[in-house]
Amino acid sequence: MTTYTIKEWPTADQPRERLRMLGPRALASRELLALLIETGRPAHEGRAAKTALDLAGDLLRWTAQGGSGHESLRRILTAPPSAICEVYGIGPAKAAKILAAMELGRRATEEVRGERDRIASPRDVYERMRLVMRDLPQEEFHVLLLNTQNQVLRDVVVTRGTLDASLVHPREVFRPALAESAASLILVHNHPSGEPTPSAEDRAVTVQLAEAGELLGIPVLDHVVVGEGRYVSFVESGILDGARASPLV
Repeated sequence: MTTYTIKEWPTADQPRERLRMLGPRALASRELLALLIETGRPAHEGRAAKTALDLAGDLLRWTAQGGSGHESLRRILTAPPSAICEVYGIGPAKAAKILAAMELGRRATEEVRGERDRIASPRDVYERMRLVMRDLPQEEFHVLLLNTQNQVLRDVVVTRGTLDASLVHPREVFRPALAESAASLILVHNHPSGEPTPSAEDRAVTVQLAEAGELLGIPVLDHVVVGEGRYVSFVESGILDGARASPLV
């Protein structure tokens, strides 16, 4: 049976032509990745030649390794370039192009219209942050700085790694809040396990920062823990004093 490169396929079957005629949603993930990879690799040292589509398939199979057992574009999104280059035939240039496209897609999904940038509930916090945080391999602690209308002035990453009171010092949280003249703030962090139930350390950090906020006149409105497909709000759970967080109740 004859093996064709992508360019030798019948025009109507080529991913680029199918995208032009049918739109990107009609293409499989393998075809979309092949468009980014563009070129295959020649036969070399006993390895058979492969098309861009073959390499895209190899990359998707690589995402299924490591215990998940199923292909996942999300693993590509969170992988360092060096890891993607482990797929034979995908070098630094191809890896950079793939990661750039994935990041653009993530940012497009994350965008919110200006009129919706106001935080009115813990659900708003989760919807804003879930795509940013759900696939992170480690914990990240963010602070959303708000103005008097509860509109987000800035999203500040305070620390990366296991949440610990010694790492999340009030000065690191409130320094940017003072610089931005924030009226209030919301704490957000993720649990890479996907289980958003707050730990004892989560609670201790929240109490410490809420007390600092009271002293500085910049109240902590809530602390939202982002998990896989769900979240826990300290306000909704009654962990954080409702009087401190009444705008989001």
